[in-house]
Amino acid sequence: MQDLFDIRGRVALITGANRGIGKAIALGFAQAGADIAIVSSKYSPETVAEIEQLGVRCQAWKYDLSDCGGLAGLVGEIAGSMGTIDILVNNAGTQRRYPCVDFPQDEWDTVMNINAKAVFYLCQAAGRLMIARGYGKIINMASMMSFQGGLTIPAYAGSKGAVTQFTKTLANEWAAKGVNVNCIAPGYFLTDMNAALVSDPVRSSQIMARLPAGRWGEPADIVGAALFLASHASDYVHGIVIPVDGGWLAR
Repeated sequence: MQDLFDIRGRVALITGANRGIGKAIALGFAQAGADIAIVSSKYSPETVAEIEQLGVRCQAWKYDLSDCGGLAGLVGEIAGSMGTIDILVNNAGTQRRYPCVDFPQDEWDTVMNINAKAVFYLCQAAGRLMIARGYGKIINMASMMSFQGGLTIPAYAGSKGAVTQFTKTLANEWAAKGVNVNCIAPGYFLTDMNAALVSDPVRSSQIMARLPAGRWGEPADIVGAALFLASHASDYVHGIVIPVDGGWLAR
């Protein structure tokens, strides 16, 4: 019987893979035998070397994802260099915190460009290649803010709501063409983006009190869901959002 979770020899393009959740997914996929293409705002030879030590290919591209106009060219360059793109993981994201009445327009645009526009246009560019081959796996990173509004993060919440909705639209159009498009929604994870919450004793204790798992998530906790969505195990799974949240939404 075919190993449903086998991704050996696949090429995975992962954005924001130099740290946190993105790096954990890159290392997890590499351990499962996939070759890795990294897109990040900063080039990290250490991350590339760490992945290559697992016996797979790894190449990195430095790119500012707020520049959406060059994304189709970037995807073409990566596919040409790596041979193809089988898996796309749109993990990179950013957040800005201001009271809603004071939220600056330029900060709103930055968050939307990176968290929503870039995600869609990467899906579009990679999707063209995948549709032509009749196979592909796209994983978009959603958030608890895809379900909830939060405080002082209207752009972030809006961007993550957008990602979940256009993921469903892409799935509606591409499911019959052999391309799976789905989301993972991380809960409260110990990452740089959540540093302010972790260091706030009041908010941190409030979050812990609601978490049935009794702990914040670690980046490695995401890998299992990502491997499922990247492999044949999810071939009949389209347009869903998988919460990996320690039970946050259940509470």
